[in-house]
Amino acid sequence: MFEDRPDRDAEVVLVGRSNVGKSTLMRELTGHSFSTGGKPGVTRQPNHYDWAGEDFMFTDLPGFGFMSGVEDEHREAIKENIVHYLEDNAEQILAGVVVLDGKSAVDIIDRHRERGNIPHDVEMVQFLQANGIEPIVAVNKMDKVDDEDERLDAICDRLGFYPPWQQWEGETVAPICAKRGSIGALEECLGNRFREENRGDLLKFVS
Repeated sequence: MFEDRPDRDAEVVLVGRSNVGKSTLMRELTGHSFSTGGKPGVTRQPNHYDWAGEDFMFTDLPGFGFMSGVEDEHREAIKENIVHYLEDNAEQILAGVVVLDGKSAVDIIDRHRERGNIPHDVEMVQFLQANGIEPIVAVNKMDKVDDEDERLDAICDRLGFYPPWQQWEGETVAPICAKRGSIGALEECLGNRFREENRGDLLKFVS
Protein backbone atom coordinates (compact mmCIF):
# COMPACT_ATOMS: atom_id res chain seq x y z
CA MET A 1 0.00 0.00 0.00
CA PHE A 2 1.19 3.54 -0.75
CA GLU A 3 2.38 5.28 2.37
CA ASP A 4 3.15 8.76 3.71
CA ARG A 5 0.36 10.68 2.00
CA PRO A 6 0.47 14.34 3.13
CA ASP A 7 -2.55 15.45 5.17
CA ARG A 8 -4.34 17.52 2.54
CA ASP A 9 -8.09 17.78 1.95
CA ALA A 10 -7.90 18.81 -1.73
CA GLU A 11 -5.95 16.91 -4.35
CA VAL A 12 -5.48 16.52 -8.08
CA VAL A 13 -4.09 13.15 -9.16
CA LEU A 14 -2.31 12.27 -12.40
CA VAL A 15 -2.85 8.71 -13.61
CA GLY A 16 -1.84 6.94 -16.80
CA ARG A 17 0.32 4.38 -18.50
CA SER A 18 4.07 4.42 -18.20
CA ASN A 19 5.88 6.76 -20.61
CA VAL A 20 2.95 9.07 -21.33
CA GLY A 21 4.70 12.10 -19.80
CA LYS A 22 3.10 12.32 -16.35
CA SER A 23 6.30 13.36 -14.61
CA THR A 24 6.97 16.08 -17.18
CA LEU A 25 3.42 17.32 -16.74
CA MET A 26 3.85 17.28 -12.96
CA ARG A 27 6.94 19.44 -13.37
CA GLU A 28 5.03 21.94 -15.49
CA LEU A 29 2.14 22.10 -13.00
CA THR A 30 4.31 22.51 -9.92
CA GLY A 31 7.58 24.00 -11.17
CA HIS A 32 9.36 21.15 -9.41
CA SER A 33 11.32 18.28 -10.96
CA PHE A 34 10.87 14.73 -9.74
CA SER A 35 13.19 11.72 -9.87
CA THR A 36 11.51 9.05 -11.96
CA GLY A 37 14.09 6.27 -12.16
CA GLY A 38 15.82 4.94 -15.23
CA LYS A 39 13.03 2.88 -16.74
CA PRO A 40 9.24 2.47 -16.63
CA GLY A 41 7.93 0.76 -13.52
CA VAL A 42 10.75 1.87 -11.24
CA THR A 43 8.60 4.37 -9.32
CA ARG A 44 6.50 2.46 -6.80
CA GLN A 45 5.23 5.31 -4.63
CA PRO A 46 3.25 8.43 -5.54
CA ASN A 47 5.06 11.72 -6.01
CA HIS A 48 3.22 14.34 -3.95
CA TYR A 49 3.78 18.07 -4.21
CA ASP A 50 2.16 20.38 -1.71
CA TRP A 51 2.70 23.89 -0.45
CA ALA A 52 3.31 25.00 3.13
CA GLY A 53 0.17 26.54 4.56
CA GLU A 54 -2.01 25.28 1.69
CA ASP A 55 -4.59 22.50 1.98
CA PHE A 56 -3.94 21.22 -1.56
CA MET A 57 -1.53 19.02 -3.49
CA PHE A 58 -0.80 17.47 -6.86
CA THR A 59 -0.06 13.74 -6.89
CA ASP A 60 1.61 11.80 -9.68
CA LEU A 61 0.68 8.13 -9.26
CA PRO A 62 2.97 5.41 -10.67
CA GLY A 63 2.43 4.37 -14.25
CA PHE A 64 0.32 1.29 -14.97
CA GLY A 65 -0.09 -1.13 -17.84
CA PHE A 66 2.69 -2.84 -19.77
CA MET A 67 6.22 -2.13 -18.53
CA SER A 68 9.15 -3.65 -20.36
CA GLY A 69 11.22 -5.85 -18.07
CA VAL A 70 8.80 -5.60 -15.15
CA GLU A 71 7.29 -8.80 -13.74
CA ASP A 72 3.53 -9.31 -13.91
CA GLU A 73 3.34 -9.58 -10.12
CA HIS A 74 4.96 -6.16 -9.66
CA ARG A 75 2.72 -4.66 -12.34
CA GLU A 76 -0.44 -5.98 -10.70
CA ALA A 77 0.71 -4.79 -7.26
CA ILE A 78 1.14 -1.25 -8.61
CA LYS A 79 -2.29 -1.33 -10.21
CA GLU A 80 -3.91 -2.62 -7.01
CA ASN A 81 -2.22 0.11 -4.96
CA ILE A 82 -3.45 2.78 -7.38
CA VAL A 83 -7.00 1.45 -7.10
CA HIS A 84 -6.88 1.47 -3.30
CA TYR A 85 -5.37 4.96 -3.23
CA LEU A 86 -8.13 6.38 -5.42
CA GLU A 87 -10.86 4.61 -3.46
CA ASP A 88 -9.50 5.67 -0.08
CA ASN A 89 -9.04 9.33 -1.05
CA ALA A 90 -11.95 9.84 -3.45
CA GLU A 91 -13.59 12.51 -1.28
CA GLN A 92 -10.46 14.66 -1.34
CA ILE A 93 -9.70 14.24 -5.06
CA LEU A 94 -11.14 17.14 -7.05
CA ALA A 95 -9.93 15.79 -10.40
CA GLY A 96 -8.39 12.62 -11.75
CA VAL A 97 -6.25 13.61 -14.73
CA VAL A 98 -5.89 10.64 -17.07
CA VAL A 99 -2.77 11.33 -19.14
CA LEU A 100 -2.62 9.74 -22.60
CA ASP A 101 -0.03 9.70 -25.37
CA GLY A 102 -1.93 11.39 -28.19
CA LYS A 103 0.02 9.60 -30.88
CA SER A 104 -0.36 6.02 -29.63
CA ALA A 105 -3.45 5.94 -27.37
CA VAL A 106 -5.98 4.91 -30.03
CA ASP A 107 -3.80 2.09 -31.37
CA ILE A 108 -3.12 0.76 -27.87
CA ILE A 109 -6.81 0.83 -26.90
CA ASP A 110 -7.85 -0.88 -30.14
CA ARG A 111 -5.17 -3.54 -29.78
CA HIS A 112 -6.39 -4.46 -26.30
CA ARG A 113 -10.00 -4.61 -27.44
CA GLU A 114 -9.08 -6.88 -30.34
CA ARG A 115 -7.63 -9.29 -27.78
CA GLY A 116 -10.87 -9.22 -25.80
CA ASN A 117 -9.43 -7.12 -22.96
CA ILE A 118 -10.67 -3.90 -21.39
CA PRO A 119 -8.00 -1.29 -22.22
CA HIS A 120 -6.32 0.14 -19.12
CA ASP A 121 -7.10 3.74 -20.01
CA VAL A 122 -10.78 2.99 -20.59
CA GLU A 123 -10.89 1.03 -17.36
CA MET A 124 -9.31 3.93 -15.45
CA VAL A 125 -11.80 6.48 -16.78
CA GLN A 126 -14.68 4.21 -15.81
CA PHE A 127 -13.16 3.50 -12.40
CA LEU A 128 -12.78 7.21 -11.62
CA GLN A 129 -16.38 7.87 -12.63
CA ALA A 130 -17.62 4.96 -10.50
CA ASN A 131 -15.88 6.48 -7.48
CA GLY A 132 -17.34 9.94 -7.99
CA ILE A 133 -14.16 11.43 -9.45
CA GLU A 134 -14.92 13.13 -12.76
CA PRO A 135 -11.93 12.51 -15.05
CA ILE A 136 -10.08 15.07 -17.11
CA VAL A 137 -8.31 13.55 -20.11
CA ALA A 138 -4.96 15.23 -20.80
CA VAL A 139 -3.95 14.15 -24.31
CA ASN A 140 -0.20 14.68 -24.25
CA LYS A 141 2.45 14.82 -27.00
CA MET A 142 0.09 16.57 -29.39
CA ASP A 143 3.12 18.04 -31.18
CA LYS A 144 3.56 14.58 -32.73
CA VAL A 145 -0.02 14.44 -34.03
CA ASP A 146 -0.87 15.76 -37.51
CA ASP A 147 -4.63 15.09 -37.60
CA GLU A 148 -5.47 16.75 -34.28
CA ASP A 149 -9.27 16.96 -34.52
CA GLU A 150 -9.61 13.47 -35.98
CA ARG A 151 -7.32 12.00 -33.32
CA LEU A 152 -9.07 13.74 -30.43
CA ASP A 153 -12.48 12.64 -31.77
CA ALA A 154 -11.21 9.03 -31.89
CA ILE A 155 -9.89 9.24 -28.33
CA CYS A 156 -13.23 10.62 -27.09
CA ASP A 157 -15.04 7.82 -28.89
CA ARG A 158 -12.82 5.14 -27.31
CA LEU A 159 -13.22 6.57 -23.81
CA GLY A 160 -16.98 6.92 -23.95
CA PHE A 161 -17.20 10.68 -24.56
CA TYR A 162 -19.40 11.42 -27.55
CA PRO A 163 -17.45 13.30 -30.26
CA PRO A 164 -16.79 15.92 -31.52
CA TRP A 165 -14.14 16.55 -28.91
CA GLN A 166 -14.73 20.30 -28.91
CA GLN A 167 -17.87 19.88 -26.82
CA TRP A 168 -15.63 18.59 -24.00
CA GLU A 169 -13.06 21.36 -24.41
CA GLY A 170 -12.41 23.35 -21.25
CA GLU A 171 -14.09 20.73 -19.07
CA THR A 172 -12.98 17.17 -19.79
CA VAL A 173 -10.57 16.96 -22.75
CA ALA A 174 -7.28 18.89 -22.81
CA PRO A 175 -4.81 18.56 -25.72
CA ILE A 176 -1.37 19.42 -24.35
CA CYS A 177 2.36 19.13 -24.96
CA ALA A 178 3.97 18.99 -21.53
CA LYS A 179 7.51 18.79 -22.89
CA ARG A 180 7.06 22.17 -24.54
CA GLY A 181 5.25 23.66 -21.55
CA SER A 182 1.98 23.88 -23.48
CA ILE A 183 -0.51 22.88 -20.79
CA GLY A 184 -2.95 25.80 -20.91
CA ALA A 185 -5.85 23.57 -21.98
CA LEU A 186 -5.40 21.40 -18.88
CA GLU A 187 -5.07 24.41 -16.60
CA GLU A 188 -8.35 25.70 -18.02
CA CYS A 189 -10.07 22.39 -17.26
CA LEU A 190 -8.68 22.33 -13.73
CA GLY A 191 -9.66 25.95 -13.16
CA ASN A 192 -13.23 25.21 -14.21
CA ARG A 193 -13.28 22.15 -11.96
CA PHE A 194 -12.09 24.20 -8.99
CA ARG A 195 -14.86 26.73 -9.64
CA GLU A 196 -17.46 23.96 -9.79
CA GLU A 197 -16.22 22.74 -6.40
CA ASN A 198 -16.35 26.29 -4.97
CA ARG A 199 -12.58 26.25 -4.54
CA GLY A 200 -11.67 29.54 -6.12
CA ASP A 201 -8.77 29.70 -3.67
CA LEU A 202 -7.03 27.02 -5.74
CA LEU A 203 -7.09 28.93 -9.03
CA LYS A 204 -3.65 30.35 -8.30
CA PHE A 205 -2.20 26.86 -8.80
CA VAL A 206 -3.35 26.68 -12.43
CA SER A 207 -2.70 30.22 -13.62
